[in-house]
Amino acid sequence: MSTAGPDPSDLDRIAVAALARVEDGMLLGLGTGRAAEAFIRRLGERVRRGLQIRGVATSERSAALARRENIPVVAFEEVERLDIAVDGADEVTPDLDLIKGLGGALLRERVVAYEAAQFIILVTPEKLVEKLCSRAPIPVEVVPFASTSAARHLTALGGRPAVRKNTDGFPFQTDNHNWILDTAFDPIDAPAALDARIRKIPGVVDTGVFLGMATLVLVADPGAVRELHRQR
Repeated sequence: MSTAGPDPSDLDRIAVAALARVEDGMLLGLGTGRAAEAFIRRLGERVRRGLQIRGVATSERSAALARRENIPVVAFEEVERLDIAVDGADEVTPDLDLIKGLGGALLRERVVAYEAAQFIILVTPEKLVEKLCSRAPIPVEVVPFASTSAARHLTALGGRPAVRKNTDGFPFQTDNHNWILDTAFDPIDAPAALDARIRKIPGVVDTGVFLGMATLVLVADPGAVRELHRQR
């Protein structure tokens, strides 16, 4: 996985576009990753100028950033429904299917997005692909006990799994105390079928395949923001 990041000005542009959809009194889902953090910083500016909102964070990292920005953060169990969840993605297809999870928060991101009336995705143009797995692996969150077994079964499905590791060489651990198997596949023709097969593997907690969830994708084209809407 490349560590090169997108241009901060591109992320800022789509963050501002997403912020234009936020109104007083809203409950917001705050995603994880570079694009989501750009949105959180812009949201913090508005909050300090008087915008009244509350946020539910999808990771401890995003919660910490939101608090530094003076954004009121509430626990997920305190809310029943969110107005908007704003997050990034690692791949987006023309049907607005996604791969997410290179930021390590896929499970909490899915739970928060599921409870949101709108799920807005912020990306730069290189994230747009014709088929999932064209440029990114599928992050598969697994309980550590099952990691070796799950990796074997992912390989049998045609995947190339690798335990995500920190810079110290130890396995990366999610906020849920699980591991992630970053599993590369050739570009996928039938993502729903593959995702269903992965989820049947014992020990798999979630995958980074998000199908039919995004309502709007904001793309940072040069000097402009393009809107991609899910076709209903």
